[in-house]
This record gives sequence, structure tokens and C-alpha cells, in this order.
Amino acid sequence: MPHRAKSSPTDHVFGALANPTRRDVLDLLLHGPRTVSDIAARFDMARPSVSEHLKVLRDSGLVTETRQGRHRYYAVDPGPLHELREWLTPYERFWRDRLAAIGEVLDDLDDPAAEGRS
Repeated sequence: MPHRAKSSPTDHVFGALANPTRRDVLDLLLHGPRTVSDIAARFDMARPSVSEHLKVLRDSGLVTETRQGRHRYYAVDPGPLHELREWLTPYERFWRDRLAAIGEVLDDLDDPAAEGRS
């Protein structure tokens, strides 16, 4: 098995996405950039807690921060998600092949003519 650094960018993305609140923040940001105040208003937590979640998302590259006047706007950055998708693709193929095989077995179970082939 190849040796993998435990602090790779993909590891940071997985770490950021492991928290359900951070996934909820990303879902919210899919609708467009928002200020930390706007994000905090949609969660039952203090603004500093939301800022900590945003810091983790920003450090992992999943969100960007843009300053406009005295406001900071956060937006989704899809780059790390593309890298994550590349990592997940072989596993998707693995499950797609197995699900297709299960589908064939189920089709045979539903086909009375298939009983004679067994």
C-alpha cells in the first residue's frame, strides 16, 4: 500500500467535511456568498463559533473570504471538491459494478424462465 502523508490537502478536506455543521454551512453557501453575520443568523450558535467553522472551511480551501468594506463574504470554492471527487471515483466504479451485478441477480429472480437455467 502506498505511503500517504496524513496532512495532505485531501485529508484536510475530509476533516472539514466530517463536521455536520460545516456541511450545513457549505450547503448554505451554495446559494451565493454570505457574510458571517448572515450565516450565524441561520444557526443556533454564537457568531464566534460560526467563525471557527468558517476558518476550518477556509483553511481546507473549501471556502474563500472576500472583504468588501467592513464585511467579509464567504463563498464556496469547488476546487478541493474536484480533488475529492477524483479520489472517490474508483470507489464509485467499485460500487456501480457490484450494484449492477446485484441487479442482474434480482432480474433473474423475477424472471420465471431463469429458473430453468439454474
